[in-house]
Amino acid sequence: MNIDNNLLSAIETNWYGFVASIFVFAILFLLARKRIGFGTRVLIGLGIGLIAGIFFQYFDLETKAISTFGSIYVSLIRMLVIPLVFVLVLNSISSLTNLEYLRKIGIKTFAWFLGTTGIASIIGLSVALLFNPGQGIQQDVPADFAAREIPTFSQVILDLVPSNPVNEAATGKVVPLLIFAIFLAVAIIKIGSKKPEAVKPVRDLIESLTLILHQVVKFIIRLTPYGVFALIAGITARYGWETLQELGSVIITSYVAMIIHFVLIFGGLVLLVAKVNPIRFFRKIYPTITVAFTTRSSYATLPVNLEVITKRLHVSPRIASFIAPLGASVNFNACGGIWPAIVTVFTAQVFGIDLNWTDYITLVLVSIISSIGVAGVPGPAVISTTVVLTALGLPLEGIAIVAGVEALIDMGRTAVNATGTAVTALLVANSEGEFDREAFNSNDDEDDILVGTV
Repeated sequence: MNIDNNLLSAIETNWYGFVASIFVFAILFLLARKRIGFGTRVLIGLGIGLIAGIFFQYFDLETKAISTFGSIYVSLIRMLVIPLVFVLVLNSISSLTNLEYLRKIGIKTFAWFLGTTGIASIIGLSVALLFNPGQGIQQDVPADFAAREIPTFSQVILDLVPSNPVNEAATGKVVPLLIFAIFLAVAIIKIGSKKPEAVKPVRDLIESLTLILHQVVKFIIRLTPYGVFALIAGITARYGWETLQELGSVIITSYVAMIIHFVLIFGGLVLLVAKVNPIRFFRKIYPTITVAFTTRSSYATLPVNLEVITKRLHVSPRIASFIAPLGASVNFNACGGIWPAIVTVFTAQVFGIDLNWTDYITLVLVSIISSIGVAGVPGPAVISTTVVLTALGLPLEGIAIVAGVEALIDMGRTAVNATGTAVTALLVANSEGEFDREAFNSNDDEDDILVGTV
């Protein structure tokens, strides 16, 4: 009888979640039918998800049904990552007329990626020294904690070199596949310069695949308001006030640093370098910010970010198709810059270790270097932080102490990373004359593929 009661209770709590999800989905669908803009529906889904998550957490109700909807949405987006990265990079580079142009935009892209990561590290360090996260915290390190192994330099290089593109695609290794696509694209350019007719069928095939993938992206992106609701409701319900209160200083410090970087650095670059209105820029890219915040995955955000960069920022497709996949793989302003700096100061506070100016300089330099080395490595924030702590001789147990709230901070980190990719695409496109300023300044925020009735 006890088992039956438990089973009935589990069914009942899951049923509440299922009914709530259907009700919210119906509201979002009706808003779509009323032609409410995509971005507005995403924000509504986010707000309702926060309310639903608090409600379920307060009454201790099961959120499995809601979380399942969110998982389905993320899986559908991840389904696109490998074919999208391969085809778009191949199409973007093979459409170039010469290799000199590729070298030029490649250097500019990496300069912005690494430069903003270094600035992010300085901001993270400055804010952490101001807020002193970890002061007064006394915690035991979990008994089952094991520090993640830092890959050697030679192993990092070997992991980046494609050895079996089919296997790497099957296992989700994006960077080796990206490099393989670059090799193919360069070969197409070389042969096309001598025998254009020989590569024309291949170019036509790539262009057709690009159009087809864009259509699939449209289908899936229209599910974003529903996915955002499900993901944020599950996350809000999962984390109670006790976890937030205990490590609240780390959360506050992290978000203050990310907001400063977001507003001052990204906004400043957009205003002073690209010479466009930063408020208009942030308004145009908020679909990217919202999806990145809820999915916590740069790869899952890639399809949305690509569409935002081309359709809302009006950056040329060949620039966007080169920078967006690359940014999802190697642009870690928050994961490689801000977060390691904050965890370093936090760990030093908790374990009573004094840091000096030499340590601070080392921290910034190692953060920049490690952001290159973790490209394509799962959990780049953890690896980057491990590298920095090791370089400074600090206990790796600091990573375990903040693990309880890292998921909440990772939402902001991913949003910053994805935004940084959009900023870089705008800056590079502006410098190359491939940014449509007139279209950007027009009021067309909702007349693109992000509007749909689904």
